[in-house]
Amino acid sequence: MSTPPDPDTLAQLALQDMQNNQVDAAESKVLQALNADRRHPAALTVLGLILHSRARHEDAVRVFNALTLLEPNKPDHWVNLGTALRPTRRYDQALAAHNRAMALGAVSAGLLYNIALLHTDRYDYEAAHAILEQALALTPTAAAVRCLYAQSCYDVGMYEEALATLEEWPKFQGLTPEVTAQIAYLLVSMGESRRAEPALQQLSATLRDGGRNSLTAVRVLERINRLPDARAALESVKIAAGSTTSDPDLLLAEAALAQRAGDHEAASNYLSLALRDQNDALRRHHLLFPLAKSLDTLGRFDEAYSALEEAHQSQVAYLKAITGKTPADESPTMALVDNGCDPADVATWQETGTPAPEGDPIFIVGFPRSGTTLLEQTLDAHPLLKSMDEQPFLKKAHDAVNECGIRYPAELGKLSAEQLHSIRAGYWDRVRKKIDLRPEQRLVDKNPLNLLRLPLIRRLFPDARIILAIRHPCDTVLSCFMQYFRAPDLALMCRDLPTLAGNYKRAFDFWYAQWPLLRPFSCEIQYETFVADFDAQARGLNDFLRLPWDDAMLAPGEHARAKGFISTPSYSQVIEPINSRSVGHWKAYEQRFTEVLPSLLPYIERWGYAT
Repeated sequence: MSTPPDPDTLAQLALQDMQNNQVDAAESKVLQALNADRRHPAALTVLGLILHSRARHEDAVRVFNALTLLEPNKPDHWVNLGTALRPTRRYDQALAAHNRAMALGAVSAGLLYNIALLHTDRYDYEAAHAILEQALALTPTAAAVRCLYAQSCYDVGMYEEALATLEEWPKFQGLTPEVTAQIAYLLVSMGESRRAEPALQQLSATLRDGGRNSLTAVRVLERINRLPDARAALESVKIAAGSTTSDPDLLLAEAALAQRAGDHEAASNYLSLALRDQNDALRRHHLLFPLAKSLDTLGRFDEAYSALEEAHQSQVAYLKAITGKTPADESPTMALVDNGCDPADVATWQETGTPAPEGDPIFIVGFPRSGTTLLEQTLDAHPLLKSMDEQPFLKKAHDAVNECGIRYPAELGKLSAEQLHSIRAGYWDRVRKKIDLRPEQRLVDKNPLNLLRLPLIRRLFPDARIILAIRHPCDTVLSCFMQYFRAPDLALMCRDLPTLAGNYKRAFDFWYAQWPLLRPFSCEIQYETFVADFDAQARGLNDFLRLPWDDAMLAPGEHARAKGFISTPSYSQVIEPINSRSVGHWKAYEQRFTEVLPSLLPYIERWGYAT
């Protein structure tokens, strides 16, 4: 009779099974080993890994805790204990375990990565960022570390640093389908869909596996309007997960695709299920904003408004946790309205050496959610125009002006010809890195709140055409309140109707105070008229820009659908045919506008809208 394998051999074979993702086989061998020696450290270690892989985290914690008592000076046990504690949200204990491992000499990129994950879960992105810098110093090309570092940059709005971290991502070491999917998601989220395409191609062979990479891919595919591919990937995830699952990420993906299919009843059910298990108040807004959208579409307006109020409370608390920003802080964007141009300074502006009119950008400005994306896609459809989605390039130019040591905007006239040339050159350098602009094409720069940078536009590009998007103030304010904005400043600007209405009025007060002094080449386009008489309005817009007519401008939805990625929140609406469904939407919430209507009334009357 053959002698059964000893516990050491069984534990080693079980570990090999785990590495080959053969969890059941590993468990069988581990149980045999523990039957022979219930305190066998290697077998207990593999048992803990098995329990952790099956999301039996409390059981895994007990096993690894026992190992730290059995062999307290072995750092791997403390690393495993910290990793097992993290899903239980005992973050302080997990961090203490990892620190003990480091004290025992287990400093490695992997351990630093796990500590960064802990800090991320605790919303301490600054600490995560610092730890990941140390990890990158140890392993500069490790895919998981670079991806999490990029994510930490993205979470706090450091988009340029995030993009730089993902440069040449195909050369990273240890690229798994999960990491590749996350890289694709980050790139798409930052408007780099072309750079994300190779990642999606790599993932295409694994989407049928139904792993976490497939679920991330669903988000990416939905975001770039590849809905059939997103649905196919989600079905694979569902098959792998079984017929019943409470995974909030899966439920959110189901809801997103249900919304895109117009099934808002199903979407609201999926989101409500996800919210039952989401007891972290700082994360609930990710589910509440889409829930409010579906409830609104279903005509359940009181429920939608309640969901929105909770969503904003959750997001404000989240932003305070990760950035320290509170509603009491002054908005850097809205601070632009506090100072206007000095007429004496404007009189000194020299316009010699500026670009020829046909070389100036075309700017689309307005308050967010005023139809600027529809205008952008209408123009982008013209073969002589090209847009780049919303980019902060004018803000970068503004920063360059401030670095010249002058007071903005009161001393813009003090900028020398050389300084103006340098600032313009920096603007165009950033544009060229974003898009390929043919010599005969003109740039369309759409960023709504560049409304507040009218002095800068007029100084840098004095002959630029500016399109001011206008929509009923109440519809605009409501739409902003219903929208999930990631940017902290914009999110806090839109946290409630009174704040929104006040910011709306301040923005347009600034525009109309500066316009008579600066006299830009501008036209006003009212959203309601634009969608009601689209053909005539598009032709009038074309004439304002002095372009030869092209029928492509009459099909912005088809153009946007072919384009795939649209960076703004209205990416799912702009691919639809022109319609006026959102006109007068605010009337469903009219009782909520009692307090804010006086602030908006001057512009309701100015543009001829009804109350």
